[in-house]
Amino acid sequence: PHVFIAGDACHTHSAKAGQGMNVSMMDTFNLGWKLAAVLRGRAAASLLHSYSAERQTVAQNLIDFDREWSAFIAQPTADPEHPELGGVTAKEMREQFARQGRYTAGLATKYLPSALTGSDTHQSLATGFEIGTRFHSAPVVRVADAKRMELGHAHRADGRWRIYAFGDSAGIALREFAQWLSESPEAPTQRFRTADEDIDSVIDVHAVFRTGHHDVDLREVPEILLPHSGPFHLQDWEKVWAIDAMGPDIFAARGVHASGAVVVVRPDQYVAHVLPLGVREELTEFLGGVLLAR
Repeated sequence: PHVFIAGDACHTHSAKAGQGMNVSMMDTFNLGWKLAAVLRGRAAASLLHSYSAERQTVAQNLIDFDREWSAFIAQPTADPEHPELGGVTAKEMREQFARQGRYTAGLATKYLPSALTGSDTHQSLATGFEIGTRFHSAPVVRVADAKRMELGHAHRADGRWRIYAFGDSAGIALREFAQWLSESPEAPTQRFRTADEDIDSVIDVHAVFRTGHHDVDLREVPEILLPHSGPFHLQDWEKVWAIDAMGPDIFAARGVHASGAVVVVRPDQYVAHVLPLGVREELTEFLGGVLLAR
């Protein structure tokens, strides 16, 4: 409740109501997925304590910035012929406006390392997916139908975690990683669900191959990337992606290393961790800090 009060205060102090509104919406998103995880028995009740730990600082930072922004724009415009009178220059106004725009766009928040946010030990594997910040989308092509899309549009507000596996140059490590997620009882996709639940019921896995879509053979893709799920047990063809030949290369645009990378994304679309494709125990251990073994 304390953090929600801070969220309301954001509206009072904000020079631009969209800032406070967007931050308050993220308050709700942050708490909502955690409540759902606890009520479904996927996480311990202690997960709820992370709400205040993460969002109280965000609310206070926004209030402090809004006070600074309000005072800044209340200043007169600087007169180049009389700089001794002070005031705000056009360059300073542009810089401050860009800064406040990060709050309005929901990009100003960065969560510190915790059970929900990993360390930056392997951040160099994917520099454009900064740990603790919102997932930064980029164009890709869906292999099944060659449709150009934003990778971030694969997100759904359904409480599931996401794993985006970005391929290595040869594609071998990516397939081995996906095979492990498909078959090993120690893999998080197996360990944190019951036997009667869909393989992607807790963790939604996507693979981005470092090739064009014509070069990916879906007949060789492991089960986790073409799962049968849902009430009718239909096969999902929307988890395998390739480079967009008509647009920016997502690997170059997001600084993904030639050896590939595993990008773990929380249900509220914040990057939780970046790990090598060869990880096994470290990935399961990290997710085990939040999810309960079933």
